[in-house]
Amino acid sequence: MEKDIAIVGEPTINPATCRFTVDRPVYAGSSAYFGNREAAKFSHLAQKIFEIDEVESILIADNQVTVTKAGFDPWPVIGKRIGAKIREHIRSNEPAVNAEYHDNMPPEVEIRKKVQSLLEREINPALGMHGGWVELIDVKKNAVYLRLGGGCQGCGSANMTLKMGIEKAIREQIPEVGEILDTTDHAAGRNPYYKP
Repeated sequence: MEKDIAIVGEPTINPATCRFTVDRPVYAGSSAYFGNREAAKFSHLAQKIFEIDEVESILIADNQVTVTKAGFDPWPVIGKRIGAKIREHIRSNEPAVNAEYHDNMPPEVEIRKKVQSLLEREINPALGMHGGWVELIDVKKNAVYLRLGGGCQGCGSANMTLKMGIEKAIREQIPEVGEILDTTDHAAGRNPYYKP
C-alpha cells in the first residue's frame, strides 16, 4: 500500500503567501514560478492549483509549493484544497513541470544580465538610501542567489526587504526566474546590523 503523502503548510513573512512542504520531491532539483493562470501552461500541477479561484501565483521548487492568494478565506480553508490538489497530482505520476518549460527558458547568462541590470538600476539605489545593498552571487538554471550587505546584513527587516521588495521587483520584471535565495550570513561581517 502506498504511503500517505504528508504535506505541511507554513506561513511566510507575507500573510498572503503560504509554503507547502511535501515529504517527497515534487520538482526535484529545479524551480518554476507561475505568476498567473496563463503562465501555468507548462505545469499540470500549477494548472490544478490555479483551479482554486483565490490562487494568484505559484512557485514550485524541489519539495515545496509556495502559493500566494487573494481574498479573505483563511489559509486553513484554502490550504486543505491546495494539499488535495498536490496529492492528486503526485498520484497521477505526471511531471510537475513539463520539459517545454525549461526548453523555453532563456539561458543562465541572459537571466544573470537582466537581474544584474535590475539590481544596479533600481534596487541598489533604493537600498543605498538606508546603507544597504544586494549583490547577485549566482544563477543556476533559473534560480537566483543573492547576498545582502551593508545595513541589510543582519537587519531585522532583511527578510521583509528580500521577499516584499527585491523578490517582488524581480518577479515583475523577470518572470522566468524560479527560486530567489538569500545566501547572506546575517550574523557575520564587519558591521552587521544585528550581532548575536
